[in-house]
Amino acid sequence: MSETELEDGIGAANARFDRAMARLDQSVKNLATRMRQHNRIEVDTQRLVHERARLATELDKTAARAKRLDDSAHDVSRRLVEAMETVREVLAKTE
Repeated sequence: MSETELEDGIGAANARFDRAMARLDQSVKNLATRMRQHNRIEVDTQRLVHERARLATELDKTAARAKRLDDSAHDVSRRLVEAMETVREVLAKTE
């Protein structure tokens, strides 16, 4: 092999090496970007999990309050019916 062929081979090898290093550098940058995105997704996911738990607690409290209000409304309605019946009985006796 002549010296020129050897130099050409080394030059070609250097060019291939430089391209491979450039691809590796780009791959590392892409990986770093994906890892940052993944970390943001993890943080957002944890935030959503926390918010969901808070909303579930609020929903439970609201449902319990709604049940108490419904029970109270039912009790008031029953008492009104009893009061109306008592008034009717009193009116019937006075006639």
